[in-house]
Amino acid sequence: MDDQAFLDDVADRLAALPGVGAVALGGSRAQDTHRPDSDWDLAVYYRGRTFDPVDLRAVGWPGEVSGIGDWGGGVFNGGAWLTIDGRRVDVHYRDLDVVEHERSEAEAGRFRVEPLLFHLAGIPSYLVVAELAINRVLRGTLDRPDTYPPKLRASAPERWYGSAGATLSYAKAAHAPKGRLTEVAGALALAATQTAHAVLAARGEWVTNEKLLLERAGLRGVDGIVAGLGAHPGRLAEGIGTAGELFADALSSARDSAVGKSFE
Repeated sequence: MDDQAFLDDVADRLAALPGVGAVALGGSRAQDTHRPDSDWDLAVYYRGRTFDPVDLRAVGWPGEVSGIGDWGGGVFNGGAWLTIDGRRVDVHYRDLDVVEHERSEAEAGRFRVEPLLFHLAGIPSYLVVAELAINRVLRGTLDRPDTYPPKLRASAPERWYGSAGATLSYAKAAHAPKGRLTEVAGALALAATQTAHAVLAARGEWVTNEKLLLERAGLRGVDGIVAGLGAHPGRLAEGIGTAGELFADALSSARDSAVGKSFE
């Protein structure tokens, strides 16, 4: 079965599940940045309690199907890891009541950051709005945002960059003087991803995961800083300072590029 026939078949079967109002393709395949072996990321949109993962499990595809809320109960509220026709498929559950609430919050410039496995900085609650804007709707209809919310573009950079600054300050005060190499390296990685979120928000660019976050934000140079760290307190403090300059320059450039552009 070729890719298009595969996608059509899976989308049809997901759309036929009770309560599902729309199915969308996400991830690298929605943005045409995928490799031949990339996973297939799909989202099923439903409202309230109309969808039951038991119905997805009953389809019989091999893999793991979680219950709603099993992935922490936040905006990433559950899903399935499946193998279909020899392909890896991730299915995410998206409650439209939640998505629409987070869209209203984002439009008001408000968001929260939730922990999520495999994500250094966690995920912003506006991630589900980013999906709505970026993902390709395969079945059903979805009301999608046309632009990045101006108020979010104003508030998110300050919050993310403030977190990055606090992360670096703590590492400099608590870990560098003690020669704690691992803790400082971890803090640099965390602060880099936090700054990357700030940079992309300043540009008005949606983020749906961390996989290419540093590349997109122009922060891959942090690799050299981490590689050059040593356990000596002076080396650690120097690395933190150099990273702070890199992060400040990246955000300043993002803000400069936005000057004169309409946020509407």
